[in-house]
This record gives sequence, C-alpha cells and structure tokens, in this order.
Amino acid sequence: MSVIHRNRRLDRVFDSEVQRILDFVGRGIGVRIIGAPGSGRTTVVRNVVANLEKTGMAIHFISGLRTHRSIPYAAIKSLGLELRPGRSGVMDMADALASQLSKPGKHVLIVDDIHLLDNESLAVLESVRRRSDCPLIVTAPDSGPISRGQLAVMNSGREALLQLDPLHFEQVHTLVTQVLGSAADADTTARILTKSGGNPRLVVRITETAALSELLIMRGGQWQMTGDTLWNDHLRGTLEALLADLAPEEVTALHTMAILGTARVDVLQKVVQPDVLEGLERRGFLSVMDDHHNGPIAAISPPVIADYFRGQKTLRDRHLLRNKIAGALEGVPQTTQGNSTTADCLSRVLASLRLEKGNDDAVTARHFHDHSAARERTRYERWQANKSATNAAALLRVYWGAPVNVMRATRVCQETSTLNGDPNDILFLAITKAFLAIYSGQGVNTAVDILKGFAEHNPEQASTAEAAVLFINASHGRVAPMPEPSAEPQQPALPGLEGLVQSLLELYRFRPDAVLSLTEKAEDDDTFPHLRPFLHGLALFAAGRIEDSLVFALDWRAEARRNLDQFGVVASSYVAALGLLYRGYFEEAEYLMSSVFAMGRPGFVVDVLYDAMLRLAGLRHATTAISPSLSIASQARSEVPDVGPLPGIGKGAHELVAAETTQPSVFDRLAVKLIKRQMRSGYILEATMTALLCTCLCPGAPVLDLLRKILRDSGVTAHDQMMAVATAVVEGDHKLLGLLLKHYELDADNYQIGMLLRGALKRHVLEGNTAAAEAMAEASSMFAARFPSTNEQLSFNTFRTTPLTEREIEVAALAGHRSNVEIAEHLGISARTVENHISNALRKTGATSRNGLFILVGNSMAAR
Repeated sequence: MSVIHRNRRLDRVFDSEVQRILDFVGRGIGVRIIGAPGSGRTTVVRNVVANLEKTGMAIHFISGLRTHRSIPYAAIKSLGLELRPGRSGVMDMADALASQLSKPGKHVLIVDDIHLLDNESLAVLESVRRRSDCPLIVTAPDSGPISRGQLAVMNSGREALLQLDPLHFEQVHTLVTQVLGSAADADTTARILTKSGGNPRLVVRITETAALSELLIMRGGQWQMTGDTLWNDHLRGTLEALLADLAPEEVTALHTMAILGTARVDVLQKVVQPDVLEGLERRGFLSVMDDHHNGPIAAISPPVIADYFRGQKTLRDRHLLRNKIAGALEGVPQTTQGNSTTADCLSRVLASLRLEKGNDDAVTARHFHDHSAARERTRYERWQANKSATNAAALLRVYWGAPVNVMRATRVCQETSTLNGDPNDILFLAITKAFLAIYSGQGVNTAVDILKGFAEHNPEQASTAEAAVLFINASHGRVAPMPEPSAEPQQPALPGLEGLVQSLLELYRFRPDAVLSLTEKAEDDDTFPHLRPFLHGLALFAAGRIEDSLVFALDWRAEARRNLDQFGVVASSYVAALGLLYRGYFEEAEYLMSSVFAMGRPGFVVDVLYDAMLRLAGLRHATTAISPSLSIASQARSEVPDVGPLPGIGKGAHELVAAETTQPSVFDRLAVKLIKRQMRSGYILEATMTALLCTCLCPGAPVLDLLRKILRDSGVTAHDQMMAVATAVVEGDHKLLGLLLKHYELDADNYQIGMLLRGALKRHVLEGNTAAAEAMAEASSMFAARFPSTNEQLSFNTFRTTPLTEREIEVAALAGHRSNVEIAEHLGISARTVENHISNALRKTGATSRNGLFILVGNSMAAR
C-alpha cells in the first residue's frame, strides 16, 4: 500500500519476527502481535506489508486511531469500500468487504492497533471473519483488558501469537548505529538501553535527541557521551505521548516513585495505593524484581520516565510528595532473606536462564548501578573522614567489579595512610595501584614496579606480591614454558594467592586436570575472592566437561546477581558464555552477554572479560553478510594484541573469522600463523580454542595437525571422537567417516561435529569438488538425522566480497529443491527472471551447480 512506508532504522532489528509472520501467513494462519507502546508493533506490520506486496498478495489495511475511537465506522471506512447509496450499515459494509476478500488471488487482512477501533468497525470485521478464511494480522497491547468485540474478531480462525519483547544490548547497538550512521561506544549503548528499557521507539528518540542536543559527539570513530546524562527537553513530547492514557492517580504514583527511586514493594505500598501499583505493573510502567538483601523491589520502567518527572519544575508538588514520602517511611523495618544456591543439572540452569530472558535488562542494570553507587558514595565519605588502609580497601574493592571513578580511585591510592594498617589491606591497596596503572594506560612495567617496591618494603608479604607480579606478566605478555618433569618428589601445592596464580598459569598452558586438582580443594582467596571459582569453571570447560562447566557457571552467576555482585556476574558470565557458544546455544549466550553489556563497562579487573565477550558475541555476526560496522565486536577496545591469555581477550581470532577471506587455502595460512603465535606466547588454551573453531568452520590439514599436536601434548582425550571424524573429513576417507558417524556416541562435541561437516561441505563447494561435496552432504544429513538439533549451525557465509541481492538470496534458497517454475510461482515473478537470478548468483559465488548455490546460501537463511 502506498500509504505505508518502511522504517528502515528498525528493519534489521525485527527481521526474525517479520519472517515468522510471513511463514504463518504463507500457511494461512493469522497472527496476533502484542507488545508495549513503542515496542515496534506498527513497524513490524509495515515491514510485513512491504514483504507481502512483493509476492502480489492483496492487502487490506486498517489502522486504529485514538482520536477516531468514538466515531462510528471510522476505521472500516478507511478501506474505501464501494457502497450503494443508503446502504451503510454493519451488514452492508461487511458484504462489501467480504466481496473484496472473495476475489481471485491471495488476500490478507491487517488491523493495526485493534484496541483503538470503534465498535461498529469491530462488528463489521466480526461478520466478515465468519464468512472468510482470509488470514488476519492484528496488533494489540500486551496488557490491559480485551473487549468482547476485539475477541470476537481475533478468535475466529487459526491464530499464532507473537510477543515483542524489549530489545537486548546487541539489538540496541544495531539500532543506534543505524540512527547515528556509525557505532556508539559500549558505555553509550548501555546507557541508551538502560534509559529506554529496550523500547525501540525510545531507543530511537533518545539517540536522535541526544545527538541533536550535542549530548553525543563523535570521538575516535565512535559516538560517545559528553556528560553523564542523555535527558533533554526534546524528549518531553515522546514521554507525554507515552503517558497519555494514564489516570491522574497513576501519573502521581510515577512522580512519587521518581522521587523515591528504586524501592522495596512494601515501602511503595505505604505511599502509593496497591491497586495503582498493580495497574502500572500491568501496563508495563513498573518492573518488579527480587533483591537477595531486601526482598521484592520495584522501579519505574522505562527508566527515562523517572528522568522526565525529575526534570519537571513543579517544585511545590515535589515538596508535598517528599513530605508525604518522608512521613510514610519513618520506622520502616528492614528485612532479609535466606541465601541458598544449588548445582543441579544443565536443563535446570538453562530453563532458569530462558525464564530470566523475559526480564528487563535495563531495570536490572539500573539496580546494580544504584547499589554500586550507594556503596561507593558511603565508603568514599567514610574514607574522607578517616583515610586508613581499611577504609581505602573497602572503597577500592567496589572498583574491581563496578564502574571506575578513575580520579577518585587515584586520589585514594595516593592519599591513604598505611601507618599501622592491616597487612592484608595494605597488600590489597598495592595490588589495586598496579591494576589501576594498567587500566589508566601507564603500562605493565609501571604496575610491576609498584608491586616490586611493595615487596622490598614488606618482606613478610613478598611471596604474595611476587605472585601478583607473575599474574600480571603472564596475563599481559607471555607464559613461561612448562618446566620439564623431574624425578624429585612433587612439591605440595602453594597456599592462597600463590597457589591460585600457579593454577592460572596451568590453565593458560592448557593443563585443566592440574587446575581442577587444586581448585576442588582450595578455598577462595581474600584478595581475589572470585579467582578460584573462575579457574574451576574454566578448567571444567577446558577439560571438555562442558555441561559441568555450564551448571557451575550459571549457578555462580545466579548467586552473584542475587548478591548484586557485578564482579561475579561478569566473571561467571564469561565462563558460561564459552560453554553456551560451544554447545550452539546462541540465543541464550547472546542474552547472557547482553545482560552484562547493559550494565556498562565494569571495573578495571574484569574489563578485559567484558571486551572478550564483545568479541565472542560478534563471532556469529562475523560469519554473516551483514556490514562489519554493525558488529557488536566493534565496541571492544582495538588497542590490544592479537593473542591473549584466554579466548576473546586477544583480538586475533575474531579478526581472522571476520576477515574477507574467500579462499580456504588463504584462511588455512592465516589460521596457522595465528595459532603458532598463540602457542609461542604460552597461551595454549587460546590456541586450542582457535584451532577447534577454525577446524569446524573450514576444516583443513594444516590447522588440524596443530590441533592434534596440542591435544596430544596436553593429554586431553575428551575430543577423541571429534578428532577421528575431522581426520576422516580432511583426508577424504568417506567410508571411514560413515562408520565413525554411525557408531558415534553422543558427547560434548555433538554440535562441533555438525558444524565440522557443514564447514567441510561448504569448503568442497567452494573448491568445486562436486563428488566430495555430495559425499559430505550425505554424511551431514545422516548425522543430522541421528542427532537432530534445533540450534543454528555456525558456518562461513561466502558473500562478503561478492554480495548477492536480497532477491538473488531468496531464489538461491529455493533452488535446491524447487524448479524455476515453482520458484516463480512462489515469489510472484516469471520463470525467466528466476533463471537470470540463478545465473547471476552462480557467477558471483563461484558455485558450480544449483545445489551448491543452495548450500552456500543456507547459512544466511538458517536463522529464518
């Protein structure tokens, strides 16, 4: 329809939702799209219309308007029905619309904002729905009562439900990039997500108005905030429209909550009527979550609404509200809840993670921020009153995990008196000074000098300081080679931090069994309270015990979230993300990492893990044809080495996968070069993970030989089945491959083997080896039949240098199992046009057959 225009900013964000609706409509099933105001309901419908128009389907579009709700027949008359004079009743209009729907061809009826339709129009639609089996697409809010008239229209015929949830970090990153023309940094994206609550309309408006108000400026190729706020007066109209349907008592309640801030529900009920709170929660303006310390808490959602009320200049009302709040909160008792954690099974922790996925990242992130800010403010005031080492350590510990105030941290390090201080606090202060030197760009040498100077003046703690030096040198340079085994009796494990640092080096060297033997017995260290569980979870992952690692890490993460421990959340999420990605749980992994990104860049000890997760999150993006400028990995710091101690900390692996390489031989050469650099640095675990990824994406002999050597030298046997399959694939022994796949016993590498077979298939197609490609396709199909997986198979998309058009991809995706005539009928174009599209796609991709072309485009269509 000519009156509908696509919002290109939101197109890519809602690709999967639009495709799901098209699939339902293609099978004659109607769709109900529900979501909060600003969630993108109308945008999704407009994109559906644009796609359906390409197929030649007749579209009958009705849009509900708030101002026309009380005007009889206002909505139905927008269709421009041809009526006989004097015949304008419900049945007359129903006859005219039913007549249009009965014309030859395919029809679809679309109603945007059905809750705003007048009763007469609903009556017409109910009558038409009883006569026609035309699929109906409607949009409606996800809260509030549904009238009988609306139900009568929606509940006729088959219907699917599509819920539009708040956007997560990666989607917000994509949308902000499209609005601004280039990416914003991670902190800016996190702030926009936090303030908007993931609401697409608010994401766009906050971004646009912040740029208009010069609250965002371009620095170093990225948009960054110029201050600590994104609120500006240009947002006022957007917020007023969002709040337009609220009752006066609900607006007053939001105003009260804006003054009070995040608060316990029992506290809110003292100043706001419970039924008003329930109404706000039902409408989506109030988010409730559990707080391990204080019980259920509530906050305004989206959080930018609180900025709107705080920015109002109605001082008299605010004074009255403040007095009311102060009087009601006198003597409110504090409550606590018990603490319990369990480690049960993978299905339980995955179910908990998927249930959490429906929560609001923005509210959770704001709660973490409020808690950290309150702790930081209180401890800083305490330090100002008494600049002791104990008070300094308490404050600086906040900065290890929560966002850093560099100027304040530097001042504390410089002005704190260590006279008569606790030795452990003084040691913590010295280690923090070293980390802060690295974080502020002074370099590793400066950090090492700080610790060596401390060791000289405090010989009784020299061994612990030397362990910290070893930790810093190994994590920012290279790991010393593993000592040769000797005939002397094995030395007992070192205590405390010294032992944990030695275990960390063993992890870098890819000796997980040695790490597990210590971490299963050792206790948490006071200086590095999260180092032991971090090592234990990663050692389980490195040893091939992926499920054990996931259960351990996700339980740890759940406990850290309950304790509002950002350090623990970031560290546990990194371990869990590795396991989820290894098993192909991409949606769960992306949500988990998105929840970390929403909190903004963390403290200076775990910020490298934050960057690592940005690169890990960009791996799937790197295998697609989407513009690299939209990749979430672009928000990670670029001034880092290619190799790092753990997967993702070095940028080399991501850049290798994201590089525009179309020849498998070139990819092999670059991969071998990177893996050898990782091995020379002593980062054998990272080299192993890189070699595994490269072998599965594009299996080749040079990388496989390196991987085989690493596993043999490390004594890790968990991947033996996959290595046997990979060897048969690379050597082209299809008979042996068939036997191996037939007798394969399910293990942690199930997903990797499926990816390996798909990668080999694509490699043979690119190299023009038709016979090998057919054999690999058969093997891949047999394995998929034995072990069906709902997870998307990660594999290279080969269209980076010679991109296909959208129509060429659509045709190629059907070329493997349909004739030109069938494709033409499906897409509503001529068979000659289909033939031209296939010829162009074969020329651009280098594929030698229709089936080969179908295989090559399979990855780009997999998510759909």
